[in-house]
Amino acid sequence: MTQLKDRLYKVFTRLHLAVFLGSKGRLFGRAMGMPIVGLQTIGRRSGQRRTTTLAAPIVEDDRVVLVASFGGDERHPAWYHNLRANPAVQVTLRGRTRPLMARTATGTERSALWERIVAVYDGYGRYQDRTDRQIPVVVLEPEPPAA
Repeated sequence: MTQLKDRLYKVFTRLHLAVFLGSKGRLFGRAMGMPIVGLQTIGRRSGQRRTTTLAAPIVEDDRVVLVASFGGDERHPAWYHNLRANPAVQVTLRGRTRPLMARTATGTERSALWERIVAVYDGYGRYQDRTDRQIPVVVLEPEPPAA
């Protein structure tokens, strides 16, 4: 069943990505009440650029928050492994692409963000109930200026 789920996921995400990027976010730009972002990472093993579309439950000024839920699967999504290996990412939102740095929220920051996330889409809470892993909350923000 996992192989079928993985194949269907790949087909859906490729189709969604093609339409999203081709329309510069005008089509398929929202899901479950959340804006969709195009996230470009560098593959941790291949070194190749990898792009996927994801719902962003929190978008504030220069900060975007993503949830590495993978639908409550026991595994982290590939994009999460990629950005942990190389936190420099490109994000496309509302037709604009910009470089951001990724980090995983922890402690009280994660708890506060998680409350806001499940208030936006309670499905994330159900995903957490399905898995024993703590679903990562990823914060994307501009790199701080060099000192």
